[in-house]
Amino acid sequence: MKKTILLLMSVQFFVYLGFGIIIPVLPEVIVEQGFAEIHVGGLITIYALASFFTAPLWGKLSDNTGRKRLILVGLAGFSLSFFLFSLFLDNLVLLYASRIIGGLFSGALYTAVTGYVADITTDEERNKYMGLLGMSIGLGFIFGPAIGGLLGSISLSLPFTASAVLILLLMAYAAAVLKEPVRQGEAVKRKLLPKGGAMLWNYRIRYLFLMSFMVTFLLAGLESTFQLFQIEQIEITPLQLGYLFIASGLVDAAIQGGVVRRIKDGAETKWIMGAQVVTAAGLFMLPFTSSLVFAGVALSIFTAGNALSRTALVSLTSKESGGKYGTAAGMTYSMDNVGRIIGPLFFTWLLTLQSGSVYYLSGALALLSIGLIVLYKSSAKTLRTTEKASASV
Repeated sequence: MKKTILLLMSVQFFVYLGFGIIIPVLPEVIVEQGFAEIHVGGLITIYALASFFTAPLWGKLSDNTGRKRLILVGLAGFSLSFFLFSLFLDNLVLLYASRIIGGLFSGALYTAVTGYVADITTDEERNKYMGLLGMSIGLGFIFGPAIGGLLGSISLSLPFTASAVLILLLMAYAAAVLKEPVRQGEAVKRKLLPKGGAMLWNYRIRYLFLMSFMVTFLLAGLESTFQLFQIEQIEITPLQLGYLFIASGLVDAAIQGGVVRRIKDGAETKWIMGAQVVTAAGLFMLPFTSSLVFAGVALSIFTAGNALSRTALVSLTSKESGGKYGTAAGMTYSMDNVGRIIGPLFFTWLLTLQSGSVYYLSGALALLSIGLIVLYKSSAKTLRTTEKASASV
């Protein structure tokens, strides 16, 4: 079973590595080919759209045809998307096609992998192993931009060619190792509104959902505009950007592993508000970038605030859900995805109009979002109270 779990973790890692690997390379491709800068946001957004809205269909197919088959199909399609991108860097239509294919098959992999884990684990084990999948996703997000930047310094097509080959090797290994599991449940189907999710919006937890959207919205906006702006400011290269993302990834890991454990029960709101101030500080620094070191410091400050907000929010949302952990997690996931869909296109468009001043708006939004936590704290309509009251009746 350990071998199977490690393989499934590898699949999730590569899916989200594929999402992140494009970040330091795409702006360079767009600038080098003379395409309009808005396409940086467009190519990131189209991937998220294809993944999010096709995943429920893949989930149904996974339940009907089997997990292993869909994992193999997903890996083949995902590899194809990388080969397509690496071969046609000068063709905008095919770049969009490759991103749609990549997003589509990443949705297949997500649903098949989570369904597989649900089938081979007991109720007691499931949270542990789903947590390991979540860790793999996080590592993919952290290392994707770093690897993309380092390999992109050699050749802009190399990150995608290397990823495509590795995914094909992973597919061959999966074909040999994986066995179709005995069906115990359904695949996890991504939905825009999870079943029962509408009810949660009647309670103050809704402010936490909106906060999740804002945190991811700002992160997606920075990821899609950072390199474009730094090319203009300091002529940053993919290799330099890779170094910066490695540094910010280490900051993210330090926050997750060190700072978060110090948050005491009941103190989450203070930490989230403080984190948003730190996030805003990093964003406000960016327009003044004059060197690579300054850009790295600003990025790391932003990352520290954003990572702290994200993690504290997850903890607070689970406590506020009144036992409806799965529904609340599904809603948070949906809000995160909406942020990833809207953020890149919106902020890239603003960058083309306002250049670095876009970060003043981002910083202001980070500070204004603190109002959501204030509204949350001032509201008495909580699921915690409802749960306790019903338990005492």
